[in-house]
Amino acid sequence: MHDLARSAFDNRPGLHVATEGEFAGWRTWLRDSYESHTGPFWHRMEDDGSIRCAFRVEKKHLNGAGNVHGGCLMTFADYCLFAFAAPILQGPGVTVSFASEFLDAAREGELVEATGEVTRAGASLIFLRGMLKSGTRPLFSFSGTIKRVKRRTPETVSSP
Repeated sequence: MHDLARSAFDNRPGLHVATEGEFAGWRTWLRDSYESHTGPFWHRMEDDGSIRCAFRVEKKHLNGAGNVHGGCLMTFADYCLFAFAAPILQGPGVTVSFASEFLDAAREGELVEATGEVTRAGASLIFLRGMLKSGTRPLFSFSGTIKRVKRRTPETVSSP
């Protein structure tokens, strides 16, 4: 199963692999212009099959108090849901629920990392949870549900 998960993880549409810098070998998706503008956010599969996500805090991620904006953490966590689900998603999906708790602040220059897991994967819904940290300091806990969606073909789209 690990090889199948690795293959599914490596073959998601719009995937870009960094070839240099701090995140060389990490992956990101280029298909979501909002995430690309807000990030860059990165993910990789560890040797044990778990998924790790990360981003380096830049000035553009900060709120007026000099901490990472809550909306940025929420956007990153949503990105993480899809990274955690990538080995099993097998197609497009949408977030249908998202819950979070702010635990601590992050500042410019810090590395924010996320780990998480799929808690249940059904035929149409995938349930996940995760934690954002800076070093060993917990910043943000989250959970969410992704709905698998079928791609619409011209024959399945109704006319008004």
